[in-house]
Amino acid sequence: MRNISAGNLALLQARRLIARDFLWLKARALVTGAPFNYGFWSDVDDVQAQVVNPDTGLANTRNFEGSGSLIQISDIPETTTIAVRNVTISLSQLDPGVENIVRGYDLKQAGVEIYRGMFDVDSRQLLVPAFCRFVGFVDLVAINTPKENEAGSIVLTCASHTQEMTRGNPDTRSNDSQKKRNATDNFYQDVTTVGETEFFWGQKAGKVTTTGSSRLASAVVLRGA
Repeated sequence: MRNISAGNLALLQARRLIARDFLWLKARALVTGAPFNYGFWSDVDDVQAQVVNPDTGLANTRNFEGSGSLIQISDIPETTTIAVRNVTISLSQLDPGVENIVRGYDLKQAGVEIYRGMFDVDSRQLLVPAFCRFVGFVDLVAINTPKENEAGSIVLTCASHTQEMTRGNPDTRSNDSQKKRNATDNFYQDVTTVGETEFFWGQKAGKVTTTGSSRLASAVVLRGA
């Protein structure tokens, strides 16, 4: 549930508000990998608009390009779960700004933020900073080059940031990885040799497979004292 001011609520109930969408892309330079951010919105002309930064909760002023650059955004499901949400974004293939960021920058797993701004019908002014509706990453970029007399399109397929919770950690339990967390932690210093270490204890001999500490030692040799 989102909070809305009394003034905005009154305008909304009186049907005096119109909504516009804002798209913010966090691309990277192809050669250097330097970040490059660019915005589009679903109206004419270029504007400066305030949006609520999803990372800080504070209002930031950003530049957005208009004039039909942002064609359509699919429905964004509002859920209370951590399920991965998918959104498709259609951009104009004829717009120079769209062409520049799609063909001139790396959009693989680029950050995506989608905002909704509410404007007064009479003043055409953004009443409060646009709120964030979606945070995620670009999964797929589809550039459809048309044949003669056909329509082309550029479609971004995006997945919500909750997809990060489905990724596995490639790091392994090792002495080196442990020291990256804490330089003085030597808990795993013997992990590569402990499996071959022989302990002389009791009257039995032979390797006994362990269950509780299989990651630290694969076997322990017991031999009569």
